[in-house]
Amino acid sequence: MSIFNAGQPPIADGHGGIVTMVEASTFCLSDQLGDIHAGTSQGLFYRDARVLARWELRLDGHAPEQLSVMMPEAFRARFVARKQPRPGVADATVLVLRKRMIGDGMREKIVVHNLGDEDTAMTLTLTADSDFADLFAVKAGRVDGGGCELNISDSALHLTDRKDSGRGLTVTATGDPVVQLGTMSWRIVVPRRGTWQTVVLCQPILEHRAVPMNLTADDEDSPTNKIRQWRATATRLTTGDVGLTAVLQRTESDLGALRMDDPADGTAYVAAGAPWFMALFGRDSLLTSWMALLLDSDLALGTLRQLAKLQGTQVDPVTEEEPGRIMHEMRHGPGGDQVLGGTVYFGTADATPLFVMLLAECWRWGVEESAIRELLPAADAALEWIDRFGDSDGDGFVEYRRKTDRGLANQGWKDSWDSISFADGHLAEPPIALCEVQAYTYAAKLGRAELAEAFGEKGRAARLRAEAEKLRERFDDAFWLPRSGWYAMALDGGKRQVDALGSNVAHCLWTGIVPDERAAQLIEHLGNADMDSGFGLRTLSSSMRRFNPMGYHNGSVWPHDTAIAVAGLLRYRHLPGAWELAERLAGGLTEAVMSFGARPPELYCGFGRSEFRSPVPYPTSCSPQAWASAAPLLLMRSFLGLTPNVPRRTLTVTPRLPERAGRVRLADLRLGAATVTIEAEGTSVTVEGLPGDWELIQDGAAPVTPQELGDEQR
Repeated sequence: MSIFNAGQPPIADGHGGIVTMVEASTFCLSDQLGDIHAGTSQGLFYRDARVLARWELRLDGHAPEQLSVMMPEAFRARFVARKQPRPGVADATVLVLRKRMIGDGMREKIVVHNLGDEDTAMTLTLTADSDFADLFAVKAGRVDGGGCELNISDSALHLTDRKDSGRGLTVTATGDPVVQLGTMSWRIVVPRRGTWQTVVLCQPILEHRAVPMNLTADDEDSPTNKIRQWRATATRLTTGDVGLTAVLQRTESDLGALRMDDPADGTAYVAAGAPWFMALFGRDSLLTSWMALLLDSDLALGTLRQLAKLQGTQVDPVTEEEPGRIMHEMRHGPGGDQVLGGTVYFGTADATPLFVMLLAECWRWGVEESAIRELLPAADAALEWIDRFGDSDGDGFVEYRRKTDRGLANQGWKDSWDSISFADGHLAEPPIALCEVQAYTYAAKLGRAELAEAFGEKGRAARLRAEAEKLRERFDDAFWLPRSGWYAMALDGGKRQVDALGSNVAHCLWTGIVPDERAAQLIEHLGNADMDSGFGLRTLSSSMRRFNPMGYHNGSVWPHDTAIAVAGLLRYRHLPGAWELAERLAGGLTEAVMSFGARPPELYCGFGRSEFRSPVPYPTSCSPQAWASAAPLLLMRSFLGLTPNVPRRTLTVTPRLPERAGRVRLADLRLGAATVTIEAEGTSVTVEGLPGDWELIQDGAAPVTPQELGDEQR
């Protein structure tokens, strides 16, 4: 996902389980007491910089004993602990609650309950420190420390970045604390059966200005109000299974917390995930937005607009910017320029075609014509990049090769240094043309052709469809491995077929570039035990030399990857075994997600179900992570056979739902100006609210796909 995938981040913990809180550009990693420990990658992070590297609560000099952690929302947590009982006393009588909320800063309410029959005296101390380290440095475990200057004024503790005096954090509290360098303390007496409390505020400073905090209930922009507004406009999803419904509710909450707002115009877009990727990512944000269309199309439109603003306009080998190219990631932290060559880095081969794909999909889902037209120049610039810069050698395929030694060596979604290899294990040499990138390009050209047809550009539409068909034929000739029965993962710099079997080919199914006779063979191979772990699809077959079930991209399972595979299989549901494999993969993934507390992690290890009865966690996996969180939405949409086309005024719903799902209900699904409610169970479906001049297609046939729409128009 990031430049630093070559070296995975250190485990954030070291003091029990880790607790991750997230809200837009802020996230917090702590232990289960709520403490942040120096020397780990824990911290309070704001706009890609760690503003708290130590935050510890002590009662009479001792850490309390942890009882539980409750997180009703991704941005709110309640840490429950007790003061250790006095020597010779069996039971504790002092309960401590830390009610924490993050947003533009952090608010922590500390409540001490005395459950005993006597008044109790104690000293409560908070210790604070920072290093103002860049997120990348923390993630890579390369923090040098010593970056914080401490000062006191007006009963407030001020933490200032020694390298940038305009960046800092101010800590204030109620209850008249004694403030010293690095600590706040209270000498308190809590009456019997009574309570004592204080409210502590941690306010970031940027460019010498205090950031306005949004952490009170009456603040319109508070995290609580934002999630309430998000839920009020999003589709309400329920199923007949309590566990599945819990997963969908967690998805809604996490995507709401991962929403970010452009301060210039308030446009909402989605960040890639916590803890390490709380920023706009081209590929991740685009795929997440695609999956989340079932909830809300505004998120997709906002993501497209934000990426269009940042679209490449010049050639810069350091950042890999090129005219028309869609960026890979954006950073605001103090080390962004040193690491990325700038705040925006463009080293990705797939975000550019995915941008065009999503724009066409937004059109089908009812985004206003004026908004689509506004983004057409960006889509055309993206297609120009594909043909000119993306296809650097003119062979008709999009390939990548990093421009300097600072960028990503691999620029598809599997961007680890060793993720593209031959079956015998040796690495592919650049420039590399990934099979899924060609598939995305195929879908992008057909999508833009559909838009051209709708807006009266018949010549452009015909040309793009012809280009897409030519690419489809050329792709099949160049990538198909007849002896193996699957597509090459890639072509290397010598145009040799990289013959390893990985999940990449399932993305090809998703776009429809695969003819039926090839799809039938792919279905067979994807369903074998070397690919199906029992908990989802492996990124690399266990029969390949570089397979490692604990590898980041070489044998692990990623929920979004499995969800795309399921969507691809159900696109070919008319072929033998396609639906059965889709159900098996989705069932295994669902069981895995339930074992992770109904929140899909970024990835987990690819050990087989025969080896372990539950999935093995990947230690540095992000959670919540945007496209993992959105994966259940794509599963639901795929099994519903849900394909709207608002401009054509058609809604295709051809469900074939797994038995476990029971009765599925989508309430207040927005399709342009229409709002419908869909209820389905098994293969039956009812739709309410569909306008009278719309056509409902529910005859059990496979849903019309975006590419097939292009075929119909030819």
